[in-house]
Amino acid sequence: MNVAVFGAGYVGLVTGAVLAELGHRVVLVDVNEQKVEYIMAAVPPIFEQGLSELLTRVRGTDRLQATTQASQAVASSEIIFIAVGTPPLADGSPNLEYVHQAALAIGQGMVSGASYVIVNKATVPIGSANLVELWIEDGWSARYGTKPPADLFTVASNPEFLREGSAIHDTLYPDRIVLGADETWAMDRLTTLYQPIIAQSFVAPPETPRPQDRGPVPVIKTDRLSAEMIKYAANAFLSTKISFANEMANICERVGADIQTVMHGIGLDTRIGPKFLQAGVGWGGSCFGKDLSALIYTAKEYGYQPRLLESTQEVNKDQRLLVVKRLQDELKTLKGRRIALWGLSFKPGTDDLRDAPALSVIGELLRLNARVTVYDPVAMTNIQQQYPDLDIRYSESALEALDGADALVVLTEWDEFQRIPLATIAQALTQPILIDGRNLYDPKEARHLGIRYRGIGR
Repeated sequence: MNVAVFGAGYVGLVTGAVLAELGHRVVLVDVNEQKVEYIMAAVPPIFEQGLSELLTRVRGTDRLQATTQASQAVASSEIIFIAVGTPPLADGSPNLEYVHQAALAIGQGMVSGASYVIVNKATVPIGSANLVELWIEDGWSARYGTKPPADLFTVASNPEFLREGSAIHDTLYPDRIVLGADETWAMDRLTTLYQPIIAQSFVAPPETPRPQDRGPVPVIKTDRLSAEMIKYAANAFLSTKISFANEMANICERVGADIQTVMHGIGLDTRIGPKFLQAGVGWGGSCFGKDLSALIYTAKEYGYQPRLLESTQEVNKDQRLLVVKRLQDELKTLKGRRIALWGLSFKPGTDDLRDAPALSVIGELLRLNARVTVYDPVAMTNIQQQYPDLDIRYSESALEALDGADALVVLTEWDEFQRIPLATIAQALTQPILIDGRNLYDPKEARHLGIRYRGIGR
């Protein structure tokens, strides 16, 4: 099939590359000329596991193109994904300006005699399919001066459930595919598009092998509003699980229990499950915070106060700064102290800094006049480019960051950090203080080595 994807970020690029791998002809449309040049040269503009190999392969077959020109990509496509960013505004509502611009461009690029399925892939507020339809009609009217034919297009919803760091795996081997459409022909077309994934009939790429127990993928076919709500509800529940684990961790510390044992104990209950129960410095990234704020905003639009969601948000906000409180407990004043930070990205396997807990911690440490030295395996370039005025020091290795440091704070659970012996950390620090924001290390071993160890809920 001929597919266009508006937005070549995490979702758009991965979706487009995977569809090209499955044999579809895909054109990525993005306003960023440099990003388009990178993709055409088979160079990933983002860090994502397996993306370099996948991009090289699909560019070699010429099934994946990238352009800044929308009109030709739209005219020849059967399915058009809108996968642009929807960052939060100050009031918590999502900024739909990029969706608006994409919809106008789609309306202006469509041609008579064709039929188009336009798919909201980006996370958009409940009811946005109707709004996107209006904007597409505006684009058509601006070009042709008339209303578009009734059977020219329809808007569907196909939310993504990708985890950064394993986005290709999640696209090829998803837990489910959610399709929301009000037209039978649109539902049939989307089902055909995804059939190789639904049936797991494709040849698995070598860098992303198929799980041994992977069977056919469940497909939820529903209306557009329910599909949009499924995405928000899923992220709200996952963020609530993490905030619940952190709430329990804070109680565990006070009563003397161990959060990891407690979460293991409740996670064995099949009604609860073990995933997303890891206590730490809280969640970040481009989805949870944004989607939670948008859902809270939507609820209040309809006169409902979502108290559980608001509490989830507050717990996460407070959790980030607990590591700073632990530093103050150990060092008293932080003025003039040298603090080493391991980990900048919001999770391992990605260089994404959006809503990363590390940024909150760095900001508070700088406010308290500490000297901050950081190291991250992949996110160093991003933080230097995105925050050039941030008064921090950068290290070329994890151990280099410890040189002269009064304490170490671990904020991202990279495997590289777990492989460094605690004895080595103790020897490198000026004072053996370890604030383990991801519970990577064994508290007993740390204390045996003379380290003043502070984890989360331990």
